[in-house]
Amino acid sequence: MTNDLIAPQVPLAQFLRPDNLEGFIGQSHITGQKKILFNSIKSGNLQSFLFWGPPGSGKTTLANIIAKKTESIIVMLNSVNANTKILKEVFEEAEKNLNEKKLKTILFIDEIHRFNKSQQDLFLPYVEKGIVYLISATTENPSFEINSQLLSRLKVLRLYPLKENDIGQVIKNAFDKKHLWNSGLADVECSEEVIDILKKSTNGDARLTINILESMFIAALAQGVKILTRVELADAAGSIFLQYDKAGDEHYNLISALHKSLRGSDVNASIYWCCRILEGGEDPLYICRRIIRMAAEDIGAADPNALTIALNAYKTYDMLGSPEGELAIIEAIVYLSSAPKSNALYNAYNACREFVKTDGYRPVPLHLCNAPTKLMKEFGYAKNYKYPFNYKYNFVDEKYFPDSIEEQNFYKPSQFGFEKEITKRMEFWQNLRNNGSQIK
Repeated sequence: MTNDLIAPQVPLAQFLRPDNLEGFIGQSHITGQKKILFNSIKSGNLQSFLFWGPPGSGKTTLANIIAKKTESIIVMLNSVNANTKILKEVFEEAEKNLNEKKLKTILFIDEIHRFNKSQQDLFLPYVEKGIVYLISATTENPSFEINSQLLSRLKVLRLYPLKENDIGQVIKNAFDKKHLWNSGLADVECSEEVIDILKKSTNGDARLTINILESMFIAALAQGVKILTRVELADAAGSIFLQYDKAGDEHYNLISALHKSLRGSDVNASIYWCCRILEGGEDPLYICRRIIRMAAEDIGAADPNALTIALNAYKTYDMLGSPEGELAIIEAIVYLSSAPKSNALYNAYNACREFVKTDGYRPVPLHLCNAPTKLMKEFGYAKNYKYPFNYKYNFVDEKYFPDSIEEQNFYKPSQFGFEKEITKRMEFWQNLRNNGSQIK
C-alpha cells in the first residue's frame, strides 16, 4: 500500500464541500427555491450577511458558494488573526478591484463576535459604500456581540443544527465519493449501527461527522479494514462518545441517574451525571427540558423559584450557546438538587386527572359563569355571584365545585420549604369558611 493512499492530499471536509446550493445539505429555510440566498445568487445581487449558527451548520460553505456563483473575489479571515492592518489592506485591495476590474469582493470573517467595537466600526464605511460585501459568521447571539451600527447593515440569517436525515445525507455523500477522495477506499463499507450512531450523536454538526469519518477512513486504509464498525468509531470519536447512545438504553439510564440524584438531593452526583450527559454529546436544551420537568415534579411549590431557575437555564443556554451556556445548566442543577423536595403537586395532578376521568361531565354552576349579554343574564348566568373584594379579607365563603359534587382535596402540601407556608394559607382560608365571613 502506498503512502498517498494513507494520506490524501485534501482533507475530506474540503473535498466534500459543495460549490452550489443544489449540493448543500440543510438550512432549506434560507437556501431553498425562492428563499433569500437562492434569490440573492440567482439575481446576482450581493448582500452583506451575518450567519448565526452552531459549528458545522454550513456557514463557511455558504459563503464560498455565494462567492463562486456571483463570480466574486472572496477573502477569508478569522477574527483571531485579522488585525486592523490586515483589514485595511483588504479594503484597499477590494476598492482597487472594484474600480479597475469591476470585481466585487466578499470579506468572510469567522467568529466576528470576537472583534471589539472599534474593530467592528472599521467595516462600516466600506460595507455602506459596497466596497466589500461582508459575510460574517458567529456562534453567539449577535444582539449582544455585534454593535448596532454594523448589525443594521447586515442581513442576519439563523442557521440550525442539521437534522438526523441531513446528517444521514452527509454520510451517504462521503461514502458515495470516498473512492474519489482515495482509491483505496473503494470497497470500504460501514455498518448500519455506526451510521445510526453518527446520525444521532453528532448534534447536527456536519463538520464533526465528516472529521470522524475521515479518521475512520484513514484507519481503514492503514489496517486494511473493509467494514467500519463500533471499534473503528470508538478509536475515531472516543469511548465516551459511544457510551452515550441517544437511541439506546444508556441514554435513558444516564437521564434516570441524573433525575434520581437530583430528587435525592445529592448535589455532586447530580453535577456528575449532568456532565456525563453533556460530554456524551446530548443536546443541552434537551437536558434543560428535563430539568424543567424535575422542577415541577420533584420540587413544585416547596420552592416555586426552582421552576424559574430551570426556565432561565433554558433561556440562557438558548441565548449563549456553548460553552458559556452550560454554566447556567449547572447552576440550575445545583439549585434544584439542594432545594426542598415535594411531589404534592404531581400527586394532586394525577389524583385530579383520575377523578375527572371517572366522574364524567358536570356543568359549570351558573353563578360562576360570565353574563356579557342580556339574554345570558335572563337565564341566570352570574346570578348571586359573590365578589370576594366586597368582603373582609377579600374572601367569601362560596361554592366553586359543581353543584352536585362534594368538595375534593386533591392537593396535600408537604411540610418542607414553601409548602409549609401554603399549608398555613390553606388553613387560614378554611377557617374563614368554617367561621363565616363578614361584609366590609
